Amino acid sequence: MSERTLQMAEMLEMLPENDQNLAFEIIRKLVLAWDPDFTKLTPKERKELEEAENDPQYINHNDINWD
Repeated sequence: MSERTLQMAEMLEMLPENDQNLAFEIIRKLVLAWDPDFTKLTPKERKELEEAENDPQYINHNDINWD
């Protein structure tokens, strides 16, 4: 988890529960506006995917005969 994420979590914990719920809903709406289907990759996920694809044991979904 990034330092900024940790700082945000610490700040959220200082708020009363009602304000924490409001902050959660705002963050949720921001994430859904950015990626409504949760299909985009974060920079960290993109790096992990690229590293996995370079692994000799990696098998591409399209290379499998599903029939």
